[in-house]
Amino acid sequence: MFTMSIKRRLVVSALTVAALFMLPLGSPLHAAETPAKDKVKVLYHVDGKDLEVAKYAMALINKHIDAEGGPDKIDVELVVHGPALELFEKDKMDPELKKRFEQIVDKGVHAEMCQVSMKMYNKTLDNLVKGFVATLHPVAVKRIADLQKEGYIYIKP
Repeated sequence: MFTMSIKRRLVVSALTVAALFMLPLGSPLHAAETPAKDKVKVLYHVDGKDLEVAKYAMALINKHIDAEGGPDKIDVELVVHGPALELFEKDKMDPELKKRFEQIVDKGVHAEMCQVSMKMYNKTLDNLVKGFVATLHPVAVKRIADLQKEGYIYIKP
């Protein structure tokens, strides 16, 4: 009876050690091998014409990229539409907003401007600060929904 208890303990100990060897290593080398599909995917949505909110959104995006460990660790989509379009007109743009926007674009943020909003405000991509492309779908809210279906986390500052 005593030997059965020792045998049971040895088996449990052996299984515990085997389980520990099967756990993934948390080394930096292992983290560097993380496939691109495992990047954090985030969608930032700006649609109002409040300048302070737009500047705050750009600052958040910049901080978020840094917090994730850099542009290679995060995929950021910025979708802008409605009255917010006027904040990004290149000839009228607030210098601080422009600086923050250029910083995030330089870090690889994909910035999209709503096609319907551009028509409503009679603007083209040429009227906007450099860095925008037209939304993949003409309607920004449809584009936002599509990105969420693709697994993007929605953030609206």
